[in-house]
Amino acid sequence: MARLQINSPRDLSAAIVAVSVGSLLLAYTAQYGFGLEPCILCLYQRVPFAANVVLGLIALFMSAESPARVWILRVCGLAFLIGGGIAFYHVGVEQHWWQSAASCGGQPITGAITSEQLLQSLQQFQPKACDDVDWTLFGISMASYNVVFSLGLGILTFIGLRKMGTPS
Repeated sequence: MARLQINSPRDLSAAIVAVSVGSLLLAYTAQYGFGLEPCILCLYQRVPFAANVVLGLIALFMSAESPARVWILRVCGLAFLIGGGIAFYHVGVEQHWWQSAASCGGQPITGAITSEQLLQSLQQFQPKACDDVDWTLFGISMASYNVVFSLGLGILTFIGLRKMGTPS
């Protein structure tokens, strides 16, 4: 069986783009194909992958001699680690270890309100609650999988850079 070989910054750039595009496709398939509504923290977890698509493409088409390519790949590794941190924060919200600082879920109506106030509150968009887990596999939420996946990708990015002889 052939092993995937990543021997150059160009290979690493292509791998980062492929994994990031695949991750975003998976998220959008869950949302639009299976009707899983994302909360604001779910959307925040997509940002590092989107950034890595752009950064990875820039690094992919840079000159092989450019020292900026290695720096861009380091930023990609850091973005994966940040994504893992966001996912860990989301898991903490799901597990009620802490409350979210993001605007997750609607605000409860307290006290007496007029019919106009009720109508206005119904017309305002209410984001999905971040502690509401829609889907699990083996009892593990998508945010939990993303913690392991993103942190693993960040670590592998830095390991790949080190094995190529570029100090990470």
